[in-house]
Amino acid sequence: MRLRPVRPAGWWYDGLLLAALVALTVALAGGHLFGLDRAVADWAADHRPTAARWIAMIFNYLGQGTPLALIALGLGVLLAVRLRSVRPLLPPVLAEVLTYLTIGPLKVWTARPAPSASVKEPFLPPEQTLPLFQDGLPVRFAQSYPSGHVANAIVWYGVLALLLAPLLRTFGRTVPPRLVTVVRVVPPLVVLCTTTYLGWHWLTDSVAGLLLGLLLDRLLRRAPWDDLPLPGRLRRWDHPFTAHP
Repeated sequence: MRLRPVRPAGWWYDGLLLAALVALTVALAGGHLFGLDRAVADWAADHRPTAARWIAMIFNYLGQGTPLALIALGLGVLLAVRLRSVRPLLPPVLAEVLTYLTIGPLKVWTARPAPSASVKEPFLPPEQTLPLFQDGLPVRFAQSYPSGHVANAIVWYGVLALLLAPLLRTFGRTVPPRLVTVVRVVPPLVVLCTTTYLGWHWLTDSVAGLLLGLLLDRLLRRAPWDDLPLPGRLRRWDHPFTAHP
């Protein structure tokens, strides 16, 4: 099995993403960057008219993990039927496993409230909404870091882009590379901006979600989907589906 190519090539970039995520977490644990987070959150609160708020809320749905996972699984099933192969089901399944084992546990471990925790339940003092590791709070009030919306958007739109090209090829259509790039890039950026603008996450929460999402996306893009070993009973449904970029 040979890993699929990614850009930038090499594991150094993965290490850089991981190091940046660790450094950001350590900085926040030490009480740094709170001024930046507060300044961005206060600016957003002062520039959030009702119309802009509703527009941001609508666009933020682009980062809902469960609907994206179901759409990706649906594309995988459709492609599996058309190609008579179980391999298109592997990316959605592995993406679900990776996001489940990383995003949620990190949120619970870091235990950080959202900016909105000072204006709605549990109505914390503004200065108490910034620190990490607030284990005394109920879990539902301390799951802001990292942003799951941003990380999910990067992972799931990457999976959708991976499945969309071969699916359209089965209908005799091709996907321009620029469109694949748009699918991968635009929704996560929209989600990052809206989730921060709405006060649902601190800016550093969104940046952490971005770093984690990029790291997970690179792991998924490397996977040799057409070469992974499958049980012998699936031999009749074992056909390649990916195309190298």
